[in-house]
Amino acid sequence: MSRIGLSPIELPKEVSVIIKTSSINIKGAKGEITQDFDPEFSVKEKDNMLIVSRPSEQKRHKSLHGLYRSLINNCVIGVSKGYELKLELIGVGYKVSLQDNILNLSLGYSHNIYFEIPRELNVNVESIKGQPPKIKLFGIDKQLIGQIAAKIKSLRPVEPYKGKGIKFVGEHVRRKVGKAVAATT
Repeated sequence: MSRIGLSPIELPKEVSVIIKTSSINIKGAKGEITQDFDPEFSVKEKDNMLIVSRPSEQKRHKSLHGLYRSLINNCVIGVSKGYELKLELIGVGYKVSLQDNILNLSLGYSHNIYFEIPRELNVNVESIKGQPPKIKLFGIDKQLIGQIAAKIKSLRPVEPYKGKGIKFVGEHVRRKVGKAVAATT
């Protein structure tokens, strides 16, 4: 039994939904987003709550029930509150600047990397002296923010010996011990 799928989704007052046979359009203060789902499933609005129900007790339907409920819930949260991810660049000489929707990243390579951010996302770059540069991603689509953040992180993954690279703010990097000097006797 899917416990996640059975719980209803609470709709804030400023959020409105349009339910079709295989998709749901959610509109809120931050924007509008459409989420597709299997037409066998049904989504109903009742007393400012969305209820996702599955057609049968098949294993496939049970496994997708919680997934569709979570995807729709992420859309509701996105259009009402929005999502934010913060990345920081750790390393000497690592810099970032923003021009239009293009990030100019200097990550210790022989060349700069230009990374285009989709128009659906808002980007903010913060460089304070004495602190590592930070990249803030804002948007209503949780999947898109996570995907773009993962692509930016993959440009310079954090290495475990010195901890240099791009990481999430607050992410713990497991450090390794370097070479041990052999004791000579």
